[in-house]
Parts: sequence; structure tokens; C-alpha cells
Amino acid sequence: MASGCQPSSHLPDLGPALGEGPFQPPGNCLARTGKHVTRGTPRPLSLRQAIGSGGACAERPVPRHSPLPLPRSLVRVMAAAADLEAVAPTGALWGLVHDFVMGQQEGPADQVAADVKSGSYTVLQVVEALGSSLENPEPRTRERGIQLLSQVLLQCHSLLLEKEVVHLILFYENRLKDHHLVIPSVLRGLRALSLCVTLPPGLAVSVLKAIFQEVHVQSLPQVDRHTVYSIITNFMRTREEELKGLGADFTFGFIQVMDGEKDPRNLLVAFRIVHDLISRDYSLGPFVEELFEVTSCYFPIDFTPPPNDPHGIQRDDLILSLRAVLASTPRFAEFLLPLLIEKVDSEILSAKLDSLQTLNACCAVYGQKELKDFLPSLWASIRRESNQRRTILEMILGFLKLQQKWSSEDKGERPLSAFKDQLCSLVFTALTDPNTQLQLVGIRTLTVLGAQPDLLSPGDLELAVGHLYRLSFLEEDAQSCRVAALEASGTLATLYPVAFSSHLVPKLAEELCMGESDLAREDGSTKRSRHLRCLQALSAVSTHPSIVKETLPLLLQHLCQMNKGNVVAEPSEVIAVCQSLQRVAEKCQLDPESCWYFHQTAIPCLLALAVQASMPEKEHSVMRKVLLEDEVLAAMVSVIGTATTHLSPDLAAQSVACIVPLFLDGNISFLPENSFPCRFQPFQDGSSGQRRLVALLMAFVCSLPRNVEIPQLNQLMRELLELSCCQGCPFSSTAAAKCFAGLLNKHPAGQQLDEFLQLAVDKVEAGLGSGAHRSQAFTLLLWVTKALVLRYHPLSSCLTDRLMGLLSDSELGPKAADGFSLLMSDCTDVLTRAGHADVRIMFRQRFFTDNVPALVQGFHAAPQDVKPNYLKGLSHVLNRLPKPVLLPELPTLLSLLLEALSCPDCVVQLSTLSCLQPLLQEAPQVMSLHVDTLVTKFLNLSSSPSMAVRIAALQCMHALTRLPTPVLLPYKPQVIRALAKPLDDKKRLVRKEAVSARGEWFLLGSPGS
Repeated sequence: MASGCQPSSHLPDLGPALGEGPFQPPGNCLARTGKHVTRGTPRPLSLRQAIGSGGACAERPVPRHSPLPLPRSLVRVMAAAADLEAVAPTGALWGLVHDFVMGQQEGPADQVAADVKSGSYTVLQVVEALGSSLENPEPRTRERGIQLLSQVLLQCHSLLLEKEVVHLILFYENRLKDHHLVIPSVLRGLRALSLCVTLPPGLAVSVLKAIFQEVHVQSLPQVDRHTVYSIITNFMRTREEELKGLGADFTFGFIQVMDGEKDPRNLLVAFRIVHDLISRDYSLGPFVEELFEVTSCYFPIDFTPPPNDPHGIQRDDLILSLRAVLASTPRFAEFLLPLLIEKVDSEILSAKLDSLQTLNACCAVYGQKELKDFLPSLWASIRRESNQRRTILEMILGFLKLQQKWSSEDKGERPLSAFKDQLCSLVFTALTDPNTQLQLVGIRTLTVLGAQPDLLSPGDLELAVGHLYRLSFLEEDAQSCRVAALEASGTLATLYPVAFSSHLVPKLAEELCMGESDLAREDGSTKRSRHLRCLQALSAVSTHPSIVKETLPLLLQHLCQMNKGNVVAEPSEVIAVCQSLQRVAEKCQLDPESCWYFHQTAIPCLLALAVQASMPEKEHSVMRKVLLEDEVLAAMVSVIGTATTHLSPDLAAQSVACIVPLFLDGNISFLPENSFPCRFQPFQDGSSGQRRLVALLMAFVCSLPRNVEIPQLNQLMRELLELSCCQGCPFSSTAAAKCFAGLLNKHPAGQQLDEFLQLAVDKVEAGLGSGAHRSQAFTLLLWVTKALVLRYHPLSSCLTDRLMGLLSDSELGPKAADGFSLLMSDCTDVLTRAGHADVRIMFRQRFFTDNVPALVQGFHAAPQDVKPNYLKGLSHVLNRLPKPVLLPELPTLLSLLLEALSCPDCVVQLSTLSCLQPLLQEAPQVMSLHVDTLVTKFLNLSSSPSMAVRIAALQCMHALTRLPTPVLLPYKPQVIRALAKPLDDKKRLVRKEAVSARGEWFLLGSPGS
């Protein structure tokens, strides 16, 4: 550690430096000039002026060596305070006191404290028994007496009455004037009293003034200095307002206490106190420079802990603690910045690095007026550094972020404007460096730099766009840089749309054309990955309306080119384009104009491609078959839903007037390239391909605002109901059921809603009674039930009861059990809050209250072969229930959850394990009652054929270690042996969880665990 507050330039190693013997402190740090102090001799301080006569900084009296009189009235006063007669101590207490004081035995102190805590003695009786020892003329005897009292108070301070605390405080303050041998025990007693919640107002200030006046802290051993810091810390935590009432006197008093400290253990506490002084707005008064000096004399830290150090203090602990102090207030700037500039030029690498990192921390706090005068010399210093570019960039990044916060009247000067060329050069150099971390900092700095007006010239912008283009196509091993480059492109494109339209979009368009030819030639995976990254880059920069008008046609044209049939397109290729379109749609949601542009441009194009693909032809192209696959249609559903949710009601009404007639009447007039070989009639005997496109209708109408009127609604609902129970295409029937449910959920209450519900119930009952349509009818029941549960409709309870009755059905029972997962989960395509569905805020809690008792009752009454269905349904409900709701019911439901772990169904096992894992941490007392069953079942499931179940079981074994240690220790050998097996599992993720769980069980019960 740099000198300035001690003779050596290093913090002494833990060992001799941390010894207990008193030492002569080096001179007053405030009257000295360290290596880095170049401002001359600090101004003289008047002690009486600082605190006032008798204050914290009054001249210390010469320690007395004769005993101070201890009036026997202390006993009487404490007795009066407790409204008791002074009761004579028992013979046993006299004996314990005598053994400790005169016999020099340590054990009696703990015994006396234990007896006081148990009520055998009172503190008053202990004081009475110690009376002669406390006023003995021999200092060592007085020290032993006070030491015993202090040890008792440390353990029994919570038992003291307020008046007892007052008189003990006065006694201990008086003892601070005693012989130096007595002082350590007095300080320990004051530390105990500083913890009393009954401490009256004003006494904290009195104690600290007495310490500041009577004790030369730096002449004490390390442990006693630490006690003083603890007293100050305790009072700052509990008596903040009282201490603030001292004003700057408290700050100066602490400066005197800390001045000359050189023990690492104490310095960590002292640095924390200084940080709290500043961060909690204690008055520093005229002592800002003195407070800076007493802490900055340790900068830069140069400390190496000794081998096998039991205290565990590392150099970084001291560095970070001191840095937090130095960077905590702009008031240090005029003193700190010259010091940091000097240390940046140091030949010691660690000093350079520490200085740059401290500058970085300061940039988050300092303002323009603190930094601007030092910028030229600061820039000159950091420009000479070539080995710390990352740290320098992080510092500049912090400064740029700070500049963004400066008030508008300060922005005229722009301190960095004079260095913008050098800044850009530094950033561009980092972007071309092979070091990934340096590239990441460079990208972040470029983003913030670009947000500052006039710091990037047109030439700089062109270079920046070129770098971002290159970084957007990095390989997988540099994915973090690629993702950061895409984010930066989106941010900067919002600010500089012309630059990105001119320099980036044309390059991406060219790349996309090359990608089409590569796909046509079926080139390798490298070309396909570049194609994917190009799509990602196009969507990333679509953050400005003018850019969207260029990128959206490119993406749609690319999709149309793939539909020509001359490109061998895999489903993943089409899905990638749809995902890019969805990301563009998400960005357009922020701007109504862009949202409408995207909707009226993209939706007709996607519908036209899908309708074309659904038409019967003699020879289907590969692409057209791909467009009708489930996962491709699901990707298109996401695009259409995202493009619809943020439409204004007026624009949504325009769109719905075109799209609903397309599906009901085959009106294709609004579609581009609408020349099809036959009519589009998905509901009237349409082909299987046409029926599948009802999913796209669902995406649109179920994302509309609730106040948008849907034309031909009665016909549409009836058509959807019919299609939902058709055989031959589960995808189409499910899409129709979901669409019907989504419209039901938003429909206002009234006669029409009741009619739709009656039609649905009749359809469900008819279908469940018919063997051919049972599966489709069940799916319709499930989705209609969910639509009504979400909006608290009265009919939901009847439909839930019907669903619960199907748990005993031999064919539909397992599906019904899985249906409870759907009822409790959030959907992504329909019945979502984003899609304006009617979703009540506590529907899960209400569903739990209304239905779990019936599930439990049904489980107990059910035949053995269908009990697993009830367990699965219950497990799904509990797994998705907010844990605060579940915890009060846990004692009654836990036995069923444990039984569910024995169910052979992997879905039940996984759902139950997911439910139990957080409960092991949140309800350890309840779970501890079943620890034997939990250990057995978790270990059994750690050998499950399902990898997901094995992982979840091992995670639960890990979470078990949060239960009380005494409960777990009997199982420790068994668990450690059993967890050796999954260490050899063939799956890496399983082995990882096994290592983590076994390690925690190994540490169970060990010291410090």
C-alpha cells in the first residue's frame, strides 16, 4: 500500500502487523504529506475550534494510574433504576466472581452470563458481587472485574432496563479515564451497551464524545481498535439522527480515530464507515480534504496476505472497499483526480490498473464541472496506455453515460468534443481487435458515443456501420459479440436511419440474394448460417419507420422467391424468415404508423402465399408443401398475431372487414397476386390444406381489440364449431376450437354469448357420446373451459366438473389430466393479455380454491387404475400455483404430492418435482417432517429413464440441503454413496447436477457450511 499514513509503503502482512501489543502510531496523517500529496502542508486545525471545549477533539489527559473512586452507590442507583432492593449475591456467585478476578480463571465468566440469561442472577447482583474488584487500587484487579462485567453484558445486554443502561453508560464513560490496562475491557462493555435497544436518546453521542476525548485509539492493540470501530458502526446503524446532530464534529472525531490505522481487518471496517458517512449525508463540514487524506493515503493498495491467512482478507477486498470510498462523492474530485492522473503515469502496472478502474468508478458519480478541468491531462495520460485499452474504454463508456445525464444547460460545452477523433480511433481499433471482451466494450462504447450529438461525423458513421456489419456475421464462438453488434445496430439505426439505409441495408440485400442462390444450390451449413444471420440483421435494424419500408419488402420478397419452387427450402428456412418478420412487427408496435404499414403490407402477402399453397394442383412445389406444415403455420400465426395486437380500433375494423370475408365467402380481392385455380372455401368442403389455414384466421381475430366488431360473427362461430369436431385433421380442428374459445372469451355478456355457449355445450356432449368424435369434442371442451375460467364466467364451474369427471374415463382420462396443465398455463397464441383477452388477475388462485378439494376427494374415491390421472391433474394445478397460495395448504396436500412421485408417468414426476423444489426452501419445517420419504424418492428418480426427471430429482436433492442440518445428517452417508452413480451418467447435464448436489451433501454439517 502506498505510503502516506505509515512508514512503510506496504500494508504489513497479517502476522506481526496484526499483533496485539500496543504500538506507537506514526505521526498525524493530517499533518503529513504522503508521496502523492503535492499541495503543501494542510491547514492547521484548532482542536477547541473543531469540537469545543471538552468536545471530541479536546486534548487528552494523561492516563491516571491511581484508581478512580467507585461509589458503592452504583449498586444502589441500579437497584433504584430497577425498582428493587439491592439483593445480596449468593455464595455461588461470589465464588464465581472470585475465581475469575483473583483466580485468573476464564470459565466462570461464561457461567455467570449463562446464569444471568437463565434468571438465576441479575446484572445488579453481578455488579454488587464485583463491587470491591471494581474499586481495587490494583489496575489488573480492576481490569479483571470490568472484564467480567463486560463479558456478561455482551451476552445479556437485551435484558437491561433503560435506567440500568443509563447508569452503566455513565460508569463506563468514567472508566475511560482509568489506567491503560483497563481501557480494552471498558471498550468491550461500551460495545455491549451500544447494542441495547433500550439505550436512551443522547447517550450514543455522549459515549462517542468520551471515546474521542479520552482514548488514543491508534495506541491500542488491533482487537481493541476494532472494538471502537464496532461501537461507531452500531451507533451509525441505530442512532443515525443523533449522530448527525453532532454535525462535522462527528466526522472529525472519526478522522482522529482512524488516522494511522494499518491493520487490514480494521481498514475494511473503517472504509465502510467512511462510505456510510458520505452516502448517508453526514455533515463533512470543513473536513472534506482531511477525510480524503485519511483514506487516500492507502491508495493504491499494495497488500499481499500471508499464506494460510485465517482471516481471508484479500487484496481485492481492500481495493474495492477503498475505491467505493474514493468514488462516493464529487467533493473528492479536486483532490482525487490529480492523484489518479499521477498514478496512471506510474511504472507499476497494478497502480495503473487500479487508477484507471477507480477513474471508471468515478465517472458514474462525478459531474461535468468536476471532470472538465482535468480532461486534457487525463486524456493525455490514458492515450499513452496501450496495454489497458479495455479498462480505458470502460472508463470512457462510464463518462459518456454520465454525460448523457448532465442537464441541458451543461450540454453546450461537450467536454469530449475536442477529443472525438481520438475517441473514434480508439473505439474502431477495439472493434477490430481479436479479443472478444475488448470488442464487447468497444460495441457498447460505440453505442453510447453515437447517442451523443455531433460526436460521430458522416465518415465515422460509415466506418461504424461497416464494423457492425462485419461483427453481425461472426461465427458461433463469438456469439456474444454478434448479439451485441445486432443490438447496437438497432439502437444506432434509430438515430441515424439515413446512414444505415445507405450503407447497411444494401449490403444485407445483396447478402440475401446470395443466400437465395446458395439455398438453390443446396450449399453447406456455413452458407445457411450466413443466410440466417442476414435475416437477423435485417430485423435488428428495422427500428425506424423509413428503414422498415426498405427491410420489410426485402423479407417478403425473399419469402416469395422461396415460393417460386426453384429453391429447396427446409421448414427451418421459412421459419427463420417468419421469425425475422415477427421481430420487425414487434419493433413496429411502438409507432402506430409503422404498425399499420407492416399490417397492411405483410398480412395480405402472407395470406396470399398460404392460400396459394393450399390450392389443389397437379404438381405441388416443395415450398408449397412446406408452407402448410404445422411448425411453419405456427410461425406465421406469431407474425399475424404480433402485427394485429397494437392496431387502433379503426384500422383493425378496416382489416377485419377484408379478412373474415376471405375465410367465409372466399373474397380474395384484397390479396396480391390473387389469381388462384379454384375458390378458397376452408369451411365449405374445403380441402385439408385450406382448412389448416383457419389457424391464420385464429391469429388475426383473436388478437383484435375487444371493441372491434367482427362481421358475420354468428356464421363464423357456427362454422368454427362445426370444424372443431371434424375428423381427419387434428391441426385444423384444434385451431377452430381455439379460435372459437378466443372469441367467446372476449364476447360481452348477453343473450348472444349464452346462445354460443349452449351451442358449444350441445356439440361437446354430442361428441363425447360418439366414439368417432370424442377426441375433438374433448379438445373443444378444454378450450371453451379455459376461455370461461379466465373471465370468471359462471358456466366455467360446470365445464370444469365435466372435465374432472373425464379423469375416470378409460380413453380420455390421461388427456383430461393433462388438460389441467392447459387450464393453469399461459398460452402464446390465443387467450393472452397481449391479445386483449379477458384474463382476470387471480384466476389461478380461484381455480385452486374451487377445484382442488374435489380433485382430492375424487382421488380417494377413484379406482386404483385411474388414481394416477387425479394425481397428474393435481400436480399440474399445484405446480403452476403461486407459492404463497400453496404454502398454507401444503400440510394437507404434501402426502398426495409424495404419492405422485411414485406414479410411473414421467410427466407427473417432472411436474411434481418442479413443484417440490421451491417448497424445500420456502417451507423447510413442513418438508422436514417427510425427509425420509423425500430422500428415498428423489434418489430413486435420479435413475429415471427420463433425462429431465433425473435432472429435476438431483436439483431436489440439492435443495434438500436447505432443510435443518440435524434432520439431514443421519442420511448423509447414504446420499453421498447413492449420488456417486449419476456422476457417471451419459448426459453431461445430469453429471453437472450430480456434482453440485453431492458437493453440498459433502459439506453438510462442516464448519461454516
